[in-house]
Amino acid sequence: MSTRHSNRASSPLTDRHSQTNATDMSRSPAPQPKPRANRFRWFWLLFSLLGVATISATTGALLAVSLSSPSLSQRELSKEEKAVFGNNQPISSLGLQLPQLTRPVNILVLGIKVITSDVDDSLSRKYGYHALVNSFEGLSDTMFLVRFDPSQKKLSVLSIPRDTRAWVDGLGMTKINAANSRGGPALSAKAVSELLGGVPIDRYMRINVQGVEKLLDALGGLTVYVPRDMKYQDDSQHLYINLKQGRQHLNGEQALAFLRFRHDEYGDIGRVQRQQMAMRSLKEQALNPTTLLKLPDILSVIRENLDTNLSMEEIVALAGFATQVDRQNVQMLVTPGDYGDIARYGTSYWLPYPNQIRDMMAKHFEHGVGSGDSRSMSQVRVAVQDASGNPEAARAVARQLEAMGYRQTFVARSWKETISTTRVIAQNGDADTAEQVKAAIGRGDVRVDSSGILGSDVTIQIGSDWQGTGSNANP
Repeated sequence: MSTRHSNRASSPLTDRHSQTNATDMSRSPAPQPKPRANRFRWFWLLFSLLGVATISATTGALLAVSLSSPSLSQRELSKEEKAVFGNNQPISSLGLQLPQLTRPVNILVLGIKVITSDVDDSLSRKYGYHALVNSFEGLSDTMFLVRFDPSQKKLSVLSIPRDTRAWVDGLGMTKINAANSRGGPALSAKAVSELLGGVPIDRYMRINVQGVEKLLDALGGLTVYVPRDMKYQDDSQHLYINLKQGRQHLNGEQALAFLRFRHDEYGDIGRVQRQQMAMRSLKEQALNPTTLLKLPDILSVIRENLDTNLSMEEIVALAGFATQVDRQNVQMLVTPGDYGDIARYGTSYWLPYPNQIRDMMAKHFEHGVGSGDSRSMSQVRVAVQDASGNPEAARAVARQLEAMGYRQTFVARSWKETISTTRVIAQNGDADTAEQVKAAIGRGDVRVDSSGILGSDVTIQIGSDWQGTGSNANP
């Protein structure tokens, strides 16, 4: 993606209620030990009751909205289009509490960017530039297939690069992002399903660029590590990106710039990696109790900027399930493939690898049968990346792995943010191989993620826990 927004700093929130309580307590005379214990016991009892009341009220409000809200669909699907999504077979049930997810489901998520020149050139002349339009009928700038699996308590997110070469009915072999502008969510779902070996798609969600910014603002922004300086300017779209490297809290405009930036050596694939980093951060942020207080704003954005065949009850069930999934059971994947030769194809393509896609679908989406092939250590491509501030640690680990038989090990450019715990990243979704590499180095948290080094099967990010451990890996 790309953006027209500028950088603005957000102001911190202040908990005035906590400050008032602290002031009142400081003015009180020092109590005797027993009364103090009683006072704090009553304080925590009151605090707990208020928390229960807030959660109960929020739950009740959500249930009321779920049952009374009109359809969130902005597009009427034909009978044939509904059949693409399994004719909307139930995926949730409404119990005594919040709606619950009742079976594994696959949701196609499309981020749409439409500018005035896509709709009417006279609009561009009126505005004086290619302005963003609140529409769902353009090219899909971002595509995810998300599997919510309550039986395994697992969440799998597959990013599909927008330049992926795929078959689209009516267009032939082309970039898969053209499917939405040609035939909407149903044609997009059909193209994605065929690309991925016939995996079923139960529902879809489309959100436009403007809606993403509003949603991020409603959530209170995004705290994320910006891995590099991001600067880009396109006056024709009033597109201005200016972010500095480092961990920081971004408001809606800045977060959208982070999500859409693609003007580096990795293009759309680098952007996919940053989007997955943002999703991990947002999942952890959603567990913050203050998010409950923002639900009215969040629901307002959803109603105005979302096109989906999900009901509000189903959205609440999916959101509730997602917040309960443990971090280690959240898997971030990218459609296996590589950059195509522009000279051969006449344009930039991401060329998918069918065999690796088949294995990925079997392992992470419970669809089809994988090859079952296992690779020897000499076939595994391992990238070692320092994230401890000591580059020699990465070189030492690489030497250790090579001595053990991992012949395709190489040292990658250091990760600038220091991390406390070493990460072993299954870059292509092969968690078993990542576990074997972890056993070889004797430490690390395994992540099924795509934030590692492109071209590797496993990326090791050396954390500060590596320092002073002796063994072959120490400098």
